[in-house]
Amino acid sequence: MDMAWLDVFRTVAHLGSFTAAGERLGFTQSAVSRQIATLEAELGAPLFDRLARGVRLTEHGRALLPHAEALLERLDTTRRDLLALTELDTGRLRVGAFDSANAELVPSALAAFRTAHPQVETTLTEGLTVQLLDRLADATIDLAVVASYADDPQDAYDTDRFDLRPLLADPVLVALPPGHRLAGRRRLRLAELADEPWIAARRDPGSTLLAACLRSGFQPRIEYAVGAWPAKLGLVAAGLGPTLIPSLAARAARPDIVLVPLHPQDTPVRHVATATRRGQRVPPAAAGFLGFLRAAAGSHAAAGTHRSRRPERPEATGADAHPS
Repeated sequence: MDMAWLDVFRTVAHLGSFTAAGERLGFTQSAVSRQIATLEAELGAPLFDRLARGVRLTEHGRALLPHAEALLERLDTTRRDLLALTELDTGRLRVGAFDSANAELVPSALAAFRTAHPQVETTLTEGLTVQLLDRLADATIDLAVVASYADDPQDAYDTDRFDLRPLLADPVLVALPPGHRLAGRRRLRLAELADEPWIAARRDPGSTLLAACLRSGFQPRIEYAVGAWPAKLGLVAAGLGPTLIPSLAARAARPDIVLVPLHPQDTPVRHVATATRRGQRVPPAAAGFLGFLRAAAGSHAAAGTHRSRRPERPEATGADAHPS
């Protein structure tokens, strides 16, 4: 049954005239008459008595009217609900992101999104990239912010299952205590820190950011192995050694440490991307959120891809000097 026939039927029932209904709906009188006749044939019952002036509902017509009105109201409600999803007046956004993306990038994008679309329910899940991709595959999140240090980020992901969109390049910085001999430098080579006692997530440097030290020609001596950024940076602030920190995590860095960029040849770069399920339409809220993420990433880049902090003193000279 065509729902348009029910709309014509309802309008004729309320106005009592094929002609008036046609004027209301933009049809000719004959077009209205044909649609009512088709509906009557479909239902196998007369719906109107045709009078000299106008029409009047039959018993079958009176029985049909409340059902027609309920069906049309349900259809209108369905259309409104679907439109609300499209226009982000309702719905849900389920985002997953790795820890340092949640220091500033994702919260900034989420805050802007919620200001623009306050009726959308938002949730945030934190995890490692591999965990986030598992959740994305299981459809427990709609969009993941993921990262890889691979030279070609596409090599790090199952592109048969996920669509990856580059978001930003996230260079790594050196975190030093303010009194460190190299804390005033504008830029460092990793080899200059070869004799330092390092702080890392694990004892095996090859599985941490300190793999960059191996590529620079020395085996870092890892004095402390701790996983969380607050612990690492607390050890740095206490003067117990340097650590490497991605620029995205720098927003959460303590004020009592110094962040110094590395020479481009020594700088590990983390490639940050958004991931969605391949072959499936991205939910409207997630599709809308992508724009806010790109804007937040652009702001991060415009402010400088790092937040280096140095003591308020002249840059080191002599043996400690290094060209920028």
